Amino acid sequence: MSGQVIAHLDLDAFYVSVELRRRPELQGRPVYVGGRHRGVVLSASYQARARGIRSAMPSVTARRLCPDAIALAPDMEEYVEASKAVFAILDTVTDVVEGASVDEAYLDLTRTRTRLGRPEDVLADLRARILGEQGLPSSAGLGPNPFVAKMASREAKPDGLLVVPPQMVTDFLWPLPVDRMWGVGEATADTLHRLGLRTIGDLARTLPATLQRAFGPRQGEKLVELANGRDRRRLMARRPEEHERSIGAQETFPVDVYDPVIVHRELLRLAERTSARLRRARLVGRTITLSLRFANFSSLTRSLTLPEPTDLTDEIHRRAVCLYERLGLQRARVRQVGIRVEGLRDASTVSTQADLFTPEHGWREATAAIDRANLRFGPHAVQRASLTQDW
Repeated sequence: MSGQVIAHLDLDAFYVSVELRRRPELQGRPVYVGGRHRGVVLSASYQARARGIRSAMPSVTARRLCPDAIALAPDMEEYVEASKAVFAILDTVTDVVEGASVDEAYLDLTRTRTRLGRPEDVLADLRARILGEQGLPSSAGLGPNPFVAKMASREAKPDGLLVVPPQMVTDFLWPLPVDRMWGVGEATADTLHRLGLRTIGDLARTLPATLQRAFGPRQGEKLVELANGRDRRRLMARRPEEHERSIGAQETFPVDVYDPVIVHRELLRLAERTSARLRRARLVGRTITLSLRFANFSSLTRSLTLPEPTDLTDEIHRRAVCLYERLGLQRARVRQVGIRVEGLRDASTVSTQADLFTPEHGWREATAAIDRANLRFGPHAVQRASLTQDW
Protein backbone atom coordinates (compact mmCIF):
# COMPACT_ATOMS: atom_id res chain seq x y z
CA MET A 1 0.00 0.00 0.00
CA SER A 2 1.13 3.54 -0.75
CA GLY A 3 0.28 6.79 1.02
CA GLN A 4 -1.01 6.85 4.58
CA VAL A 5 -1.41 3.37 6.09
CA ILE A 6 -3.58 2.89 9.18
CA ALA A 7 -4.18 -0.42 10.94
CA HIS A 8 -6.95 -1.37 13.32
CA LEU A 9 -6.39 -4.38 15.57
CA ASP A 10 -9.19 -5.90 17.65
CA LEU A 11 -8.74 -8.75 20.13
CA ASP A 12 -11.37 -11.42 19.45
CA ALA A 13 -13.85 -12.06 22.30
CA PHE A 14 -11.23 -10.53 24.56
CA TYR A 15 -12.46 -11.36 28.06
CA VAL A 16 -13.37 -14.90 27.04
CA SER A 17 -10.01 -15.37 25.29
CA VAL A 18 -8.16 -14.32 28.44
CA GLU A 19 -10.19 -16.83 30.46
CA LEU A 20 -9.53 -19.62 27.95
CA ARG A 21 -5.79 -19.17 28.45
CA ARG A 22 -6.35 -20.35 32.01
CA ARG A 23 -9.06 -22.86 31.12
CA PRO A 24 -7.96 -24.41 27.81
CA GLU A 25 -10.29 -27.36 28.38
CA LEU A 26 -13.18 -24.99 27.59
CA GLN A 27 -11.95 -24.28 24.05
CA GLY A 28 -14.68 -24.90 21.48
CA ARG A 29 -17.51 -24.71 24.00
CA PRO A 30 -20.14 -21.96 24.48
CA VAL A 31 -18.59 -19.70 27.12
CA TYR A 32 -19.41 -16.22 28.27
CA VAL A 33 -18.02 -13.83 30.88
CA GLY A 34 -20.66 -12.35 33.16
CA GLY A 35 -23.02 -13.20 35.97
CA ARG A 36 -24.59 -16.65 35.92
CA HIS A 37 -28.04 -15.53 37.05
CA ARG A 38 -27.78 -11.75 37.42
CA GLY A 39 -26.01 -8.98 35.54
CA VAL A 40 -25.16 -8.90 31.86
CA VAL A 41 -22.92 -10.71 29.39
CA LEU A 42 -19.59 -8.88 29.03
CA SER A 43 -18.05 -11.12 26.36
CA ALA A 44 -19.11 -14.30 24.57
CA SER A 45 -17.19 -16.95 22.68
CA TYR A 46 -18.07 -17.46 19.04
CA GLN A 47 -19.68 -20.78 19.94
CA ALA A 48 -21.92 -18.92 22.40
CA ARG A 49 -22.69 -16.27 19.79
CA ALA A 50 -23.80 -18.99 17.40
CA ARG A 51 -26.42 -19.87 20.03
CA GLY A 52 -27.67 -16.28 20.15
CA ILE A 53 -25.71 -14.92 23.12
CA ARG A 54 -24.51 -11.34 22.69
CA SER A 55 -22.59 -8.77 24.75
CA ALA A 56 -24.78 -6.57 27.00
CA MET A 57 -27.49 -9.24 27.01
CA PRO A 58 -28.98 -10.03 30.45
CA SER A 59 -27.42 -13.18 31.86
CA VAL A 60 -30.84 -14.71 32.44
CA THR A 61 -31.56 -14.37 28.71
CA ALA A 62 -28.22 -15.97 27.86
CA ARG A 63 -29.05 -18.94 30.11
CA ARG A 64 -32.44 -19.33 28.45
CA LEU A 65 -30.94 -19.26 24.94
CA CYS A 66 -28.13 -21.67 25.80
CA PRO A 67 -28.67 -23.63 29.04
CA ASP A 68 -25.37 -25.48 28.65
CA ALA A 69 -23.33 -22.27 28.26
CA ILE A 70 -20.52 -21.89 30.78
CA ALA A 71 -20.63 -18.61 32.70
CA LEU A 72 -17.32 -17.30 34.06
CA ALA A 73 -17.00 -14.52 36.60
CA PRO A 74 -15.08 -11.50 35.26
CA ASP A 75 -11.52 -10.83 36.41
CA MET A 76 -10.95 -7.21 35.42
CA GLU A 77 -7.45 -7.05 36.89
CA GLU A 78 -6.34 -9.92 34.66
CA TYR A 79 -7.94 -8.30 31.60
CA VAL A 80 -6.16 -5.01 32.26
CA GLU A 81 -2.83 -6.83 32.59
CA ALA A 82 -3.46 -8.71 29.34
CA SER A 83 -4.35 -5.45 27.59
CA LYS A 84 -1.15 -3.77 28.81
CA ALA A 85 0.89 -6.71 27.53
CA VAL A 86 -0.69 -6.46 24.08
CA PHE A 87 -0.17 -2.70 23.90
CA ALA A 88 3.47 -3.22 24.87
CA ILE A 89 3.83 -5.43 21.78
CA LEU A 90 2.15 -2.81 19.58
CA ASP A 91 4.48 -0.12 20.94
CA THR A 92 7.50 -2.01 19.56
CA VAL A 93 6.34 -1.32 16.00
CA THR A 94 5.23 2.31 15.95
CA ASP A 95 5.13 5.33 18.25
CA VAL A 96 1.62 6.19 17.06
CA VAL A 97 -0.69 3.74 18.84
CA GLU A 98 -4.15 5.03 19.73
CA GLY A 99 -6.06 2.92 22.19
CA ALA A 100 -9.74 2.77 21.26
CA SER A 101 -10.61 0.54 24.22
CA VAL A 102 -9.03 -2.13 26.40
CA ASP A 103 -9.13 -4.60 23.48
CA GLU A 104 -8.62 -2.55 20.33
CA ALA A 105 -6.16 -0.05 18.92
CA TYR A 106 -5.32 1.97 15.84
CA LEU A 107 -1.73 2.06 14.58
CA ASP A 108 -0.12 4.41 12.07
CA LEU A 109 2.19 2.20 9.98
CA THR A 110 2.95 4.84 7.35
CA ARG A 111 6.57 5.34 8.40
CA THR A 112 7.42 1.74 9.20
CA ARG A 113 8.02 0.61 5.60
CA THR A 114 11.72 1.42 5.36
CA ARG A 115 12.44 -0.10 8.77
CA LEU A 116 10.10 -3.10 8.91
CA GLY A 117 8.85 -3.77 5.38
CA ARG A 118 5.33 -4.02 3.98
CA PRO A 119 2.64 -2.87 6.45
CA GLU A 120 0.52 -5.96 5.78
CA ASP A 121 3.46 -8.17 6.76
CA VAL A 122 4.10 -6.06 9.88
CA LEU A 123 0.46 -6.46 10.89
CA ALA A 124 0.52 -10.21 10.26
CA ASP A 125 3.65 -10.51 12.41
CA LEU A 126 1.99 -8.49 15.19
CA ARG A 127 -1.01 -10.83 15.22
CA ALA A 128 1.29 -13.84 15.34
CA ARG A 129 3.27 -12.34 18.24
CA ILE A 130 0.13 -11.54 20.22
CA LEU A 131 -1.13 -15.09 19.73
CA GLY A 132 2.25 -16.69 20.46
CA GLU A 133 3.25 -14.52 23.42
CA GLN A 134 -0.14 -13.84 24.98
CA GLY A 135 -2.31 -16.67 23.66
CA LEU A 136 -4.86 -14.16 22.37
CA PRO A 137 -6.39 -14.29 18.86
CA SER A 138 -7.05 -11.02 17.06
CA SER A 139 -8.48 -9.61 13.86
CA ALA A 140 -7.00 -6.70 11.97
CA GLY A 141 -7.72 -4.37 9.09
CA LEU A 142 -5.43 -2.18 7.02
CA GLY A 143 -6.60 0.85 5.08
CA PRO A 144 -5.82 4.43 4.07
CA ASN A 145 -7.59 5.92 7.11
CA PRO A 146 -8.99 4.90 10.53
CA PHE A 147 -12.57 4.34 9.31
CA VAL A 148 -11.62 1.98 6.50
CA ALA A 149 -9.19 0.12 8.77
CA LYS A 150 -11.93 -0.34 11.38
CA MET A 151 -14.41 -1.59 8.79
CA ALA A 152 -11.79 -3.99 7.42
CA SER A 153 -11.06 -5.48 10.85
CA ARG A 154 -14.80 -5.98 11.43
CA GLU A 155 -15.13 -7.89 8.18
CA ALA A 156 -12.00 -9.93 8.99
CA LYS A 157 -13.47 -11.37 12.20
CA PRO A 158 -12.84 -13.81 13.64
CA ASP A 159 -9.07 -14.31 13.57
CA GLY A 160 -8.45 -12.72 10.19
CA LEU A 161 -6.62 -9.93 8.39
CA LEU A 162 -8.11 -7.81 5.60
CA VAL A 163 -6.18 -5.25 3.54
CA VAL A 164 -8.10 -2.55 1.66
CA PRO A 165 -5.86 -0.51 -0.69
CA PRO A 166 -6.95 3.08 -1.49
CA GLN A 167 -8.14 2.18 -4.97
CA MET A 168 -10.41 -0.58 -3.59
CA VAL A 169 -12.15 1.40 -0.84
CA THR A 170 -15.51 1.89 -2.56
CA ASP A 171 -15.47 -1.65 -3.98
CA PHE A 172 -15.09 -2.88 -0.40
CA LEU A 173 -17.53 -0.54 1.35
CA TRP A 174 -20.43 0.00 -1.01
CA PRO A 175 -21.86 -3.55 -1.17
CA LEU A 176 -22.04 -3.80 2.66
CA PRO A 177 -25.41 -3.35 4.42
CA VAL A 178 -25.76 0.13 5.86
CA ASP A 179 -26.25 -1.25 9.37
CA ARG A 180 -22.75 -2.77 9.25
CA MET A 181 -21.22 0.67 8.95
CA TRP A 182 -19.20 1.75 11.98
CA GLY A 183 -21.01 4.53 13.83
CA VAL A 184 -24.46 3.53 12.56
CA GLY A 185 -26.56 2.29 15.45
CA GLU A 186 -30.01 0.76 15.42
CA ALA A 187 -31.88 4.08 15.44
CA THR A 188 -29.76 5.56 12.63
CA ALA A 189 -30.11 2.37 10.58
CA ASP A 190 -33.91 2.48 10.97
CA THR A 191 -33.98 6.06 9.67
CA LEU A 192 -31.75 5.17 6.72
CA HIS A 193 -33.98 2.20 5.88
CA ARG A 194 -37.05 4.47 5.91
CA LEU A 195 -35.21 6.66 3.38
CA GLY A 196 -34.80 3.58 1.18
CA LEU A 197 -31.05 3.27 1.82
CA ARG A 198 -30.02 -0.36 2.24
CA THR A 199 -26.30 -0.43 1.44
CA ILE A 200 -23.36 1.83 2.18
CA GLY A 201 -23.25 2.52 -1.56
CA ASP A 202 -26.83 3.81 -1.43
CA LEU A 203 -25.79 6.13 1.39
CA ALA A 204 -22.69 7.32 -0.48
CA ARG A 205 -24.74 8.34 -3.51
CA THR A 206 -27.36 10.25 -1.49
CA LEU A 207 -27.44 14.04 -1.63
CA PRO A 208 -25.97 15.48 1.57
CA ALA A 209 -28.98 17.80 1.90
CA THR A 210 -31.29 14.78 2.23
CA LEU A 211 -29.27 13.36 5.10
CA GLN A 212 -28.80 16.75 6.73
CA ARG A 213 -32.57 17.15 6.92
CA ALA A 214 -32.85 13.75 8.60
CA PHE A 215 -29.84 13.90 10.93
CA GLY A 216 -28.74 17.52 11.13
CA PRO A 217 -25.98 19.37 9.20
CA ARG A 218 -22.91 17.84 10.82
CA GLN A 219 -24.11 14.24 11.15
CA GLY A 220 -25.57 14.16 7.65
CA GLU A 221 -22.33 15.39 6.09
CA LYS A 222 -20.28 12.96 8.20
CA LEU A 223 -22.35 9.97 7.05
CA VAL A 224 -21.77 10.80 3.38
CA GLU A 225 -18.05 11.32 3.95
CA LEU A 226 -17.60 7.97 5.70
CA ALA A 227 -19.77 6.10 3.19
CA ASN A 228 -17.37 7.31 0.49
CA GLY A 229 -14.40 6.09 2.53
CA ARG A 230 -13.19 9.54 3.54
CA ASP A 231 -11.95 10.01 7.10
CA ARG A 232 -9.61 12.91 7.87
CA ARG A 233 -9.20 12.12 11.54
CA ARG A 234 -5.60 11.93 12.73
CA LEU A 235 -4.56 9.34 15.28
CA MET A 236 -3.68 10.55 18.76
CA ALA A 237 -0.60 8.76 20.09
CA ARG A 238 -0.88 7.68 23.71
CA ARG A 239 1.32 9.51 26.23
CA PRO A 240 2.42 7.16 29.00
CA GLU A 241 2.33 9.92 31.59
CA GLU A 242 -1.32 10.62 30.72
CA HIS A 243 -2.67 7.12 30.16
CA GLU A 244 -1.30 3.90 31.53
CA ARG A 245 1.02 5.65 34.00
CA SER A 246 3.65 2.99 33.54
CA ILE A 247 6.54 2.12 31.25
CA GLY A 248 7.92 -1.36 30.85
CA ALA A 249 9.15 -4.15 28.63
CA GLN A 250 8.60 -7.87 28.38
CA GLU A 251 10.04 -10.83 26.53
CA THR A 252 8.72 -14.27 25.64
CA PHE A 253 11.39 -16.97 25.55
CA PRO A 254 11.66 -19.16 22.42
CA VAL A 255 11.41 -22.18 24.72
CA ASP A 256 10.26 -22.43 28.33
CA VAL A 257 13.10 -21.56 30.72
CA TYR A 258 14.06 -23.37 33.95
CA ASP A 259 17.44 -21.73 34.59
CA PRO A 260 17.34 -18.68 36.94
CA VAL A 261 20.61 -17.42 35.40
CA ILE A 262 18.83 -16.97 32.08
CA VAL A 263 15.94 -15.21 33.81
CA HIS A 264 18.36 -12.87 35.63
CA ARG A 265 20.07 -12.00 32.35
CA GLU A 266 16.75 -11.29 30.67
CA LEU A 267 15.73 -9.11 33.60
CA LEU A 268 18.85 -7.02 33.02
CA ARG A 269 18.01 -6.68 29.34
CA LEU A 270 14.44 -5.62 30.19
CA ALA A 271 15.68 -3.19 32.84
CA GLU A 272 17.89 -1.55 30.21
CA ARG A 273 15.01 -1.24 27.75
CA THR A 274 12.66 0.11 30.42
CA SER A 275 15.12 2.62 31.86
CA ALA A 276 16.04 3.87 28.37
CA ARG A 277 12.35 4.50 27.62
CA LEU A 278 11.98 6.34 30.92
CA ARG A 279 14.92 8.60 30.17
CA ARG A 280 13.72 9.30 26.63
CA ALA A 281 10.35 10.33 28.06
CA ARG A 282 12.10 12.29 30.85
CA LEU A 283 10.22 10.31 33.48
CA VAL A 284 11.14 8.56 36.71
CA GLY A 285 9.12 6.06 38.73
CA ARG A 286 8.96 4.64 42.25
CA THR A 287 7.16 1.30 41.86
CA ILE A 288 8.91 -1.67 40.22
CA THR A 289 6.66 -4.52 39.07
CA LEU A 290 7.86 -7.96 37.99
CA SER A 291 5.53 -10.11 35.90
CA LEU A 292 5.98 -13.78 35.05
CA ARG A 293 3.95 -16.04 32.80
CA PHE A 294 4.44 -19.77 32.99
CA ALA A 295 4.15 -22.59 30.48
CA ASN A 296 0.51 -23.24 31.40
CA PHE A 297 -0.29 -19.51 30.81
CA SER A 298 -0.84 -18.88 34.51
CA SER A 299 0.78 -15.65 35.65
CA LEU A 300 1.76 -13.63 38.69
CA THR A 301 3.00 -10.15 39.46
CA ARG A 302 4.98 -8.76 42.37
CA SER A 303 5.73 -5.11 43.14
CA LEU A 304 7.78 -2.97 45.50
CA THR A 305 7.99 0.77 46.02
CA LEU A 306 11.29 2.64 46.28
CA PRO A 307 12.05 5.46 48.72
CA GLU A 308 12.90 7.71 45.76
CA PRO A 309 11.93 7.53 42.06
CA THR A 310 14.52 6.26 39.58
CA ASP A 311 15.30 5.82 35.91
CA LEU A 312 18.55 3.88 36.42
CA THR A 313 19.03 0.45 34.87
CA ASP A 314 20.92 -1.03 37.81
CA GLU A 315 18.39 0.08 40.39
CA ILE A 316 15.48 -1.32 38.38
CA HIS A 317 17.35 -4.56 37.66
CA ARG A 318 18.42 -5.06 41.27
CA ARG A 319 14.88 -4.63 42.56
CA ALA A 320 13.40 -6.90 39.89
CA VAL A 321 15.90 -9.66 40.75
CA CYS A 322 15.01 -9.25 44.42
CA LEU A 323 11.32 -9.74 43.61
CA TYR A 324 12.13 -12.81 41.50
CA GLU A 325 14.31 -14.44 44.16
CA ARG A 326 11.70 -13.86 46.87
CA LEU A 327 9.34 -16.14 44.94
CA GLY A 328 11.59 -19.15 45.56
CA LEU A 329 10.57 -20.83 42.32
CA GLN A 330 11.72 -24.43 41.98
CA ARG A 331 12.11 -25.63 38.40
CA ALA A 332 9.21 -23.45 37.26
CA ARG A 333 8.83 -23.35 33.48
CA VAL A 334 8.93 -19.62 32.72
CA ARG A 335 7.44 -18.63 29.38
CA GLN A 336 7.55 -14.84 29.64
CA VAL A 337 9.10 -12.24 31.93
CA GLY A 338 8.38 -8.53 32.18
CA ILE A 339 9.36 -5.42 34.12
CA ARG A 340 7.19 -2.36 34.59
CA VAL A 341 7.88 0.94 36.35
CA GLU A 342 4.84 2.76 37.73
CA GLY A 343 4.12 5.88 39.74
CA LEU A 344 5.69 8.00 37.02
CA ARG A 345 6.70 11.61 37.51
CA ASP A 346 8.37 14.21 35.34
CA ALA A 347 12.10 13.84 36.00
CA SER A 348 12.54 17.62 36.09
CA THR A 349 10.31 17.84 39.17
CA VAL A 350 12.45 15.40 41.16
CA SER A 351 15.48 16.62 43.05
CA THR A 352 18.35 14.10 43.09
CA GLN A 353 20.45 14.57 46.23
CA ALA A 354 23.12 12.02 45.35
CA ASP A 355 26.65 12.97 46.42
CA LEU A 356 29.13 13.50 43.59
CA PHE A 357 31.20 10.58 44.85
CA THR A 358 28.41 8.02 45.35
CA PRO A 359 28.08 5.02 43.02
CA GLU A 360 24.69 6.36 41.88
CA HIS A 361 26.28 9.55 40.59
CA GLY A 362 28.84 7.53 38.65
CA TRP A 363 26.18 5.28 37.14
CA ARG A 364 24.08 8.29 36.17
CA GLU A 365 27.01 9.82 34.28
CA ALA A 366 27.85 6.49 32.63
CA THR A 367 24.21 5.93 31.69
CA ALA A 368 23.98 9.37 30.11
CA ALA A 369 27.09 8.61 28.02
CA ILE A 370 25.64 5.25 26.92
CA ASP A 371 22.35 6.90 25.95
CA ARG A 372 24.20 9.45 23.81
CA ALA A 373 26.22 6.73 22.06
CA ASN A 374 23.19 4.54 21.39
CA LEU A 375 21.21 7.51 20.12
CA ARG A 376 23.99 8.39 17.68
CA PHE A 377 25.13 4.94 16.54
CA GLY A 378 22.11 2.69 17.13
CA PRO A 379 20.35 1.01 20.08
CA HIS A 380 22.98 -1.72 20.59
CA ALA A 381 26.13 0.31 19.95
CA VAL A 382 27.05 0.12 23.65
CA GLN A 383 25.80 -2.72 25.81
CA ARG A 384 26.91 -4.72 28.81
CA ALA A 385 29.18 -7.70 28.26
CA SER A 386 26.74 -10.04 30.02
CA LEU A 387 24.09 -9.22 27.43
CA THR A 388 26.27 -10.19 24.48
CA GLN A 389 26.08 -13.87 25.47
CA ASP A 390 23.65 -16.20 23.76
CA TRP A 391 21.37 -17.86 26.23
